[in-house]
Parts: sequence; structure tokens; C-alpha cells
Amino acid sequence: MNRLLRILGGAMIVLTATAATEAPASTESGTIRVWSSEAMRGVVTRWQQGFRRHHPGISIVSTPSGTDVAMAGLYTGRADLALMGREATASEVQAFEWIFRTKPARVEIMNGSVAATEKSPALVVFVHPDNPLAKLTLAQLDAIFGYEHRRGADPIVTWGGLGLGGDWAARPIDLYGPDTTSGTGIFFRHAVLNDSRNLNWDRMREFSGRSAGRQILDALARDRFGIAVADLGSAGSGVKALALAADERGPFVNATAESVGSRTYPLTRTAFALFKRMPGRPIDPKIEEFLSYILSDEGQAEVGREGDYLRLPAGVAREQVRTLE
Repeated sequence: MNRLLRILGGAMIVLTATAATEAPASTESGTIRVWSSEAMRGVVTRWQQGFRRHHPGISIVSTPSGTDVAMAGLYTGRADLALMGREATASEVQAFEWIFRTKPARVEIMNGSVAATEKSPALVVFVHPDNPLAKLTLAQLDAIFGYEHRRGADPIVTWGGLGLGGDWAARPIDLYGPDTTSGTGIFFRHAVLNDSRNLNWDRMREFSGRSAGRQILDALARDRFGIAVADLGSAGSGVKALALAADERGPFVNATAESVGSRTYPLTRTAFALFKRMPGRPIDPKIEEFLSYILSDEGQAEVGREGDYLRLPAGVAREQVRTLE
């Protein structure tokens, strides 16, 4: 309870530095092995240094092995924490469950970035600059890209289906997006298509690799009748970003540091910490101490200082702390 009180003791607001809540020194000792993506190296280093001030007996050994490897480190027993800029895939969870007979525990640790391409950036919908469209709902996006239309909207095949007239009305909507088996593609399918795997493949072009976002938007810039999903960091002058809303009631929101940090932007992404917690047994005290530090005002302030990832909203951080009890 004392730990919870000190974590929640200071007010925490999005994108504004707050006074860090000081934590008394811990009597715990040992080593925590953290596997993460290379993109998280900076923020993990900050957490290591800050945590060490309060817990000198606990060493953090960080291995930036890559997101796709981090979960393997966890279920093979080589890592104590897997820090990931995306949700664990079904196969990753299944592998962990096969070994430990339970699913991995997890907490949210920070928001993804607004535009840093390698740091879980928010997804943005783009059209050609000539396109008069300014906004879309997620249901409309599902109706455009998806085949099953799990959000309930009728299929949208032409620009006329979105209310555009003139020479736009009868033109099919050309689709551009990330490889749907990539972390970005899986997030898009989850957040927009309600986990459907069936897209309109006859009109869809996928791109993969580190430069996927740039390739997607370069293709869109050459296609007046296209629509694309990518990140702001890959955008040039030849495309236009649209405002998005969860439903027709709005509000329609553009991707900004404020809207992503507060999670009012519908396609904000999240980073997670996954770990082993056996049913009916407490978390390893060292792991609990480190995750509690990450979710504290001080730990979240380090996220802000890193400069690309965004700290969690105060209410979300409190919810995550409660899951550790």
C-alpha cells in the first residue's frame, strides 16, 4: 500500500513535466533482465538510471534484441521482462502458454510516438492533396479497407460512397497500407477492422520493411484516387492527412502530440511490458518494484524526456498500477 501511495501521490498530466515522487530505498536485491526493441533503448536507459537511485541493490540488464525477439526471451526464461511497442501476437502468447500453462501478464507502460517511425507511431490516414475529403470515421475506414465490415457499415468501393461528386464519384478507391502481418498491420486490423484478416485485396497494395511508410506515401502521391495508412513521420508534401473519429458523433481529431498523448486520437498505439505471473502467486518483488517505478510520476517523466514516446494519461497509469497488486 505504501508503494501505491507514493506512486499516486503526485498529479500527472499529459505532456507536462511534473515533480517526480520520491521513493524510499528498497531492500530488494538481484537482477532484472529486460529485453526490448532497439527503439526503446533511450527510455529504458533512463528508467535504469532512475530506478537505480531508489533501488541500488537491483541491477537492470537491458538487451535491445528487437520486438520480435523479446517475447521469445520471456518464454525461454532468458528475460524477466519483454518490453514491446505492440501487442503480443497470438503465436507469441500461445508459445508462452504452452510452456507455463498460463498467459503472460502485461501492463501498459507508455504511449507510442506521434511521428517517430520506429517508435510505435500513431497510424494516420492519408489522401492525395487534390482530394476534397477532410475526415473519416473508423466505420468508414473499415468499409473501405475491410471485406467483412465488422463495424456495421455498408461497403465503400468508390469515392462517391464517401459523398464526393464530379469525376471522383465513380472512381474506385485504391488502397495502400502496411503488410498486414507486420506489427503495424496487426494493429490496423485490430483497431479498425475488429481483428478481421479479410481485406479488399483486389484493390490493396501492401508494403513491408523499415521504409514501408515512405513507400506507401510515395505511391499515394502518384495516385490521385488513392487512400493510404501510414505514419506522420513518413509524410511529405504530396499527401494530406485526414482527421479521424471513433464514430459519426465525433469529435474528429488530427494526430498531434496532445491528441496522441491523451489518447483522444483513435489510432494511438501503446507500448507494453509482459512478464510471468503464475495464477494465485504474487509478482516477483523485483519486477513489481521496477514496473511500479516505470508507472510512477518519475518514471513517466523520463518517457517525456526521451522525447518521442509519450507518457500515459494519469488515469491509465493508475489503472496499470492496480493490476500489479
